[in-house]
Amino acid sequence: MNTASILTTARKELRSYFLSPVALIFLGVFLVATLFIFFTYSKFFARNLADVRPLFNWLPLLLIFLVSAVTMRQWSEEQKMGTLEILLTLPIKTSDLVLGKFVAGMALVGLALALTLPLPITVSLLGELDWGPVIGGYVAALLLASTYMAIGLCVSARTDNQIVALMVTAILGGFLYLLGSDALTGFFATETAEVLRGLGTGSRFSSIERGVLDLRDLAYYGSLTVFFLLLNVHFLEMKRLDKQPAEGNSRRPVMLTTVALAGLNVLAVNLWLAPVTSARADLTVDGEYSISDVTEGILARLDEPLVIQGFFSEKTHPLLSPLVPRIRDFLTEYEVRGSGNVKVEFFDPNKDEALEEEISDQYGIKSVPFRISERHEESVVNSYFHILIKYGDEYEVLQFGDLIEVYADDTDVQVRLRSLEYDITRAIKKVSQGFQSLESVLARNDSKVEVTAYVTPDALPPEFADVPKRLQTVADELAEKTGGRIKYEAIDPGGDQALQQRLQQQYGFRPMAADLFGQKTFYLHILVKSGDRAEQVFPQGDLSEGDLRTSIEASIKRLTPGFLKTVGLVTKSPAPQQPQFPGMPPQPHGRTDYRQVEQMLGADFTVRRLELDDGVVPGDIDVLIVGKTELDEKAQFAIDQYLMRGGAVIAFAGAYDVNADRQGITAQSADGKLLDLLDTYGVKVQQSLVMDPQNTAFPVPVREQRGPYVFERIEMIPYPFFADIRREGFAEGHAALAGVPSVAMTWASPIELKPIDGVEQQTLLRTSPDTWLQTSTSLQPDFQQWPEGGFGKAEDAKTGEQIVAVTEHGSFPSYFADRPSPIFVPDAKPEGDLEAKADRTGRTMKTSTPEARLVVVASSEFAGDLVGQLGMQMGGGGYRGNAILVRNLIDWTLEDTDLLTIRSAGAFARTLKPLDEEERTTYEVVNYAIVLAALIGVLVLATTRRKMARPIPLENA
Repeated sequence: MNTASILTTARKELRSYFLSPVALIFLGVFLVATLFIFFTYSKFFARNLADVRPLFNWLPLLLIFLVSAVTMRQWSEEQKMGTLEILLTLPIKTSDLVLGKFVAGMALVGLALALTLPLPITVSLLGELDWGPVIGGYVAALLLASTYMAIGLCVSARTDNQIVALMVTAILGGFLYLLGSDALTGFFATETAEVLRGLGTGSRFSSIERGVLDLRDLAYYGSLTVFFLLLNVHFLEMKRLDKQPAEGNSRRPVMLTTVALAGLNVLAVNLWLAPVTSARADLTVDGEYSISDVTEGILARLDEPLVIQGFFSEKTHPLLSPLVPRIRDFLTEYEVRGSGNVKVEFFDPNKDEALEEEISDQYGIKSVPFRISERHEESVVNSYFHILIKYGDEYEVLQFGDLIEVYADDTDVQVRLRSLEYDITRAIKKVSQGFQSLESVLARNDSKVEVTAYVTPDALPPEFADVPKRLQTVADELAEKTGGRIKYEAIDPGGDQALQQRLQQQYGFRPMAADLFGQKTFYLHILVKSGDRAEQVFPQGDLSEGDLRTSIEASIKRLTPGFLKTVGLVTKSPAPQQPQFPGMPPQPHGRTDYRQVEQMLGADFTVRRLELDDGVVPGDIDVLIVGKTELDEKAQFAIDQYLMRGGAVIAFAGAYDVNADRQGITAQSADGKLLDLLDTYGVKVQQSLVMDPQNTAFPVPVREQRGPYVFERIEMIPYPFFADIRREGFAEGHAALAGVPSVAMTWASPIELKPIDGVEQQTLLRTSPDTWLQTSTSLQPDFQQWPEGGFGKAEDAKTGEQIVAVTEHGSFPSYFADRPSPIFVPDAKPEGDLEAKADRTGRTMKTSTPEARLVVVASSEFAGDLVGQLGMQMGGGGYRGNAILVRNLIDWTLEDTDLLTIRSAGAFARTLKPLDEEERTTYEVVNYAIVLAALIGVLVLATTRRKMARPIPLENA
């Protein structure tokens, strides 16, 4: 290989590109198409994500046409003009000629890609851009272009017609791209689809574009490029030998053998590297696709073998299918890092009926029906997308809903893994460290558990007829497992009116209807009791043995100390209403709030609702959440003394409680007793509402008068009371904000921090600098006063950042330090003497221990059901971060922050800074202008060089 010959050939080719306007035309079309797709078609500003995925999503297709246009003339024109014979007779190796043209073509493609750099630079100015995927995207683009370039050179060497060369190259490039695309792989089973993705250029491109340089992908592109370049050399050598028949007859078999061996080597290299998953470099800032040190530490502390089993069906939803290979590779990393203590297995239950029945009975794993739209019909596919993690006798199941996130806009629906390492490592920690075996804890606590089934076997509907037998089987297994510490009893309350009345009054058990009109009724209630505590079991699924076992064990764990951390939830209870019939107990009217939070936390914690009417927080409460509630003095005392004991309190406390329904939105002053407590702890919640121009949408009832009639409609409008707080409003480096994309502060109030000696205070969230305050409780838009958006600020309103969430840690003063205790009787002293009124029994703690932690979020509705429902209705959006933050705050208060470091590396998108329409247009126009200026510069430079340059004869090279 002669470097000088290669460079001389490359310069000749580059000069020929710019002797005509063809190169500039193709460059211009490529760049304009790229900008149009990025800004207009992909709706970059509407996506509101600080990434350049729209650029790289379309590059594989755009490069097909760009490279085809570049290579169509390289050998075809030489053949048509009759100059190929001259080139082949020069004292230059054929391989140098091929490499020279290849280098020239790649230089032109590199120039085209370099002219797209203003796009990521612009995005980095608008938000926190992760440059890892950007670098990976450009590396992938160059590798993909090199493969297309080698193919195009081969095709061009076989024809003297440029149009034919263009079309054939585009067809071959398109075929290789479609080979691994979702449009094709969706028609095949998972294993076949995985093979096709391994062969497709587009799927390999996506692997690198996410910011991971995998040796397998690099070898794939490199081997294909080398093979087609060798094939190109072979084609040209064959043309040379055609002019020399005697020599050609002896060399042709050798050359064909060489090409065949090269093809076999390409296949062998890719097959050999296929199982190698650890040879890769993660370029993402947070190591998004690599196992962290925290996970390695958890795996290193395992005392028993850990088994991770993946259950994935061959035929599944097309949007889930591409995620399976990534999950396989990532789980294999756990096996590698586990040092022999982690075993990873993969199964397809659809192929094994015995396995399907086993995992259904033992673990409650069942296939999920997915609706699939095919070309000619729509069908439903029952498939598995589950991960089972087993450690000893404990296990955890992750379903597809636990692993993925769905993002949808007007043009596309994307499904991606949520935060795979966080989800898997959390489950591993839960089964290995968060739990102990059921029998060991019952033995240590000397606990006896009673499982009672109130069932009328003769009145059960046919679908429940076998449930009593299954219950007996499960109970016998649990009794044997725990050494007889679990006692099971089945009671038929059918003919015992006194028992039925007691069950209804004590546990709320009522007969259930067995027919449409309720003429036939039956009992099927399961009660678990441990000591003085009791819990009704609500089995999920079809009441199989696995479902019953899982539900009963979960109830026992919640009732038995030593299993899960316990979260106490203090919220407003619904007011009782009078019964419709005499003798019936009063029934609650309305619905308790924070039910979605209770359900979310229930997967990892024991969640108990507390009344605090006895003035004491139970001793087994690890974290106390106080939400939208009304406290009496005893409840005040309970919360205060819990914090003084070194407890952890999370308070969702705004100045106003809000009710929203179709009649409108109303606000009323929140409970002052909770705010008084917080004031003592250095957090003063001010009596006003935050209004931020950077906000999320909210469905607001809008009344419009048309003539004598008033119409009401629901509109999604920008709602200043819902401040959209993003990274610029986050406390930098705070562990509780790890992995939180943004939060919606709903009807929040500003916070004023008052320093307290011995208490570390930190601002957690703050609004944008353009925020203003409103003291009025009018929460609905007024389009008469503010026609443009329904909201506005008064002329004298001041703007500025407002603190809306804080964390505190240290020794707090007690609210009851100088006040009488509501549950301890103080000594009699003259009235008016404040110190005399204080509790003097010594039982009121007046200062907390240094371990006490307090979180205040100045919004009563931040974690309420209303916000949760809005999040579901709007596909997550700006409300998704609220639930993540609540979960993180619990981990922070429990000082369990190791998993938070993993979550910070989750796949949560970075957002753009807020821009108005004029600013968005400016950025778009600037990018078009930069590209136009660059093209003009290239044109001027090429024209100048063409006038000054002299021909370089190849024979002098």
